[in-house]
Formats: sequence, C-alpha cells, structure tokens
Amino acid sequence: MLERAVTERRRLPARSTLLERGDALRQSTMLINGFMIRYIDDLEGRRQVVAFHVPGDFVDLHGYPLEVLDHSIATLTEVEIANVPHSALKQLTDRDAEFARKLWASTLLDAAMHREWLFRLGRLDAGGRVAHFLAETNVRLGAIGRSDGSGFDLPITQTDLSEITGLTSIHVNRVLRMMREERICTFRSSRVEIADLERLERIAQFDPTYLYVKAGVPGSQAATMETSHG
Repeated sequence: MLERAVTERRRLPARSTLLERGDALRQSTMLINGFMIRYIDDLEGRRQVVAFHVPGDFVDLHGYPLEVLDHSIATLTEVEIANVPHSALKQLTDRDAEFARKLWASTLLDAAMHREWLFRLGRLDAGGRVAHFLAETNVRLGAIGRSDGSGFDLPITQTDLSEITGLTSIHVNRVLRMMREERICTFRSSRVEIADLERLERIAQFDPTYLYVKAGVPGSQAATMETSHG
C-alpha cells in the first residue's frame, strides 16, 4: 500500500543534509538503505545527535502532523530514500484505520526510544552510553535481518559515536579500547563484533523492552516497505 504512495526514490551521498531545523514539510521520508541521524547544533556548531535511523525508519514522520522540523536530518552513509507526500498519507490514513494505527505505533516507538536515550545520557557513564548504543543498534538491525547478534556493519566514525553519546572523541576511544581489551566487543573497519553480548548489555543496563520487537512492533519503526535495493 505505502509503496504505491511513493512519488520519488533516490540516493543521497554520505555526510549530506536532507532537512534543516525550521524547514516546512510537505512529505515524509523513509530510509531504505544506509544510516541517517536527527541532530541539533548548539550556538558554537557542536552537534548532538538525537536519533539514529536504520533501514525501514521514517526519519521525519512526526513532521506529518506538525508540518515543520525542530531539528535537522542528515546522512551518515550513502543512503537510498523514498518520499511519500503528506497528501497521500492523509488519504491512506483516512480510509484505512489499520494503516493509521501502524503509523501511530511508529511515532509511539519513536517516543519510547527518545525516553531511553534520555536515560542513557542522564544516568549512564561513558562505558554505559557506548555499550547502550551498540546493544540497541544490535537489536534494531537484528529485527531487519542485518545482525545475527554477534556482529553488524556500522560504517560510522568515532566522532559520530561521540555526538550520539554526548562524549568526547577521546572518551569514546578509551571506552572502545577497554571493550576490546576486555573482550566484550570490537569496533574497527566499520564493523562491530560482539564477543560477550551478555556483558555488553549489562554494562549498558540494557532492556530491549522499549523496542517492542517481541510484541510485534518492529525494531526499526516502519516495516511497511521493502528495505532492499530494487
């Protein structure tokens, strides 16, 4: 159903801005392949990532009713996206209550993840913050068949990790070295290999309940479109 509402499907290069804070929206964007972020810059241009998007996510679905963004959206890697006009979303939700419920559930999952990110930034130490992001990403990618629980591709930099976790790059480097030396996990050459998942999740105080994977709500917000090329 959603596939038929897509008006444009295109690729964007890595490290490019899709939308900026304050932009008015007339369409919503689904991420088909690659990784994207939502972020807010401070007055000195320092970036805080407020959401990390994996294939299958609507990156700006909240902009459908709000019509404007209070943050910016950018690519981390080369991505493929699909655009769905808000007029088409309105037609679909007006005539299909189940589809409307799924979109609503997607925004509720988005809010649940934001609550968990607040906990991570407010209560976890440096090791816990990095471990939590890796544990969360492992579950989210596992839900779409891109992690088997022991490792996954993650083509981002330590600077990206610092902006996601609210740490300095030096802190991130120290944490990753500790995890490598203690044989918890490694992160090198755009690949995360998890040697001790139980310990990683313990350090992170990670409980995946908020991702609602087992409750039938997909770990990557929208599973209503094909997430492979073609």
